[in-house]
Amino acid sequence: MTLSPGEFIRRVLIHVLPKGLHRIRHYGLLAASTKAEMLAKARALLGAVAPEPESEDNDATTDERPCPCCGGPMRVIETFEPGYQPRHRPTVTPVVMRIDTS
Repeated sequence: MTLSPGEFIRRVLIHVLPKGLHRIRHYGLLAASTKAEMLAKARALLGAVAPEPESEDNDATTDERPCPCCGGPMRVIETFEPGYQPRHRPTVTPVVMRIDTS
């Protein structure tokens, strides 16, 4: 089937979830058992080049302290000296308001 670019994008965007919802990927193209094989097949069909694996020399390292929110390992994105500005903008975290109605 041949689609115009606009129709292709429209059909892809039908499957984009609204903010706050989480997609479950236990089946289909991204199933764990066939993920590498299916992604390689999709790249071959699209004529896309596979991304190069991330090197171990990147500047993001894993910290030994757990994340205070989820308990998972923290990744150090950047460190800078006092008085200097960071290169990256901080990630905005949603504000959670708890209202006690008792």
